[in-house]
Amino acid sequence: MTSRLAEKVAIVTGASKGIGAAIAKGLAAAGAAVVVNYATSKEGADRIVAGIKENGGRAIAVQGDVSLGDDVRRLFEAAKSSFGTIDILVNNAGVFEFEPLEAVTESEFHRQFDTNVLGTILTIQEAAKHFGPAGGSVINISSIASLNPQPNSLIYAATKSAVDSITLSMSRELGVRNIRVNAIAPGGVDTERLKRVGVVGSEFEKEMPESRSFSLPTMRPG
Repeated sequence: MTSRLAEKVAIVTGASKGIGAAIAKGLAAAGAAVVVNYATSKEGADRIVAGIKENGGRAIAVQGDVSLGDDVRRLFEAAKSSFGTIDILVNNAGVFEFEPLEAVTESEFHRQFDTNVLGTILTIQEAAKHFGPAGGSVINISSIASLNPQPNSLIYAATKSAVDSITLSMSRELGVRNIRVNAIAPGGVDTERLKRVGVVGSEFEKEMPESRSFSLPTMRPG
């Protein structure tokens, strides 16, 4: 398999299903060796890895909670041990719960911020240590909710706004080290989780006519 990403190694967090799984398969199809990270769904991660290998690609599955520093370090060490280098990090792992203000709890706040925000910071921190002299690429998966939050999405929208700020801050800090940091902000995507909570096809989705994808550009000091 040859392509523009041949010889590159990518870590995709939260890649056992949904958007992360599609990204992992897309990177593999483009020639990259892929580390499929998962928190709980080993079966799903193994299925993605098997599919990549069946199509001639290289991939491994590595369990790890991105909100835990020890797990993040273990994830990167597994990638380095298997493939020798790391070139791309896709921060896709994320959790959400749609609920009204009255139902917001401290535990739910910390659950979403720990994974969506702290996890993004910890993985970028570790990636910066492992990227070589040529630098690397970090892609954070944000959401249109950061700019166009809908009712009952208070915590989730706040985490994605934080991801956007992290992206801009890190692009300015790491750009001088040839590390690109960008964000992609999808609109509503038909995933298993959204179906389970009844969002896809619901009034919530209908309230998002302006949903679109965009990228926050890497900023490098002139």
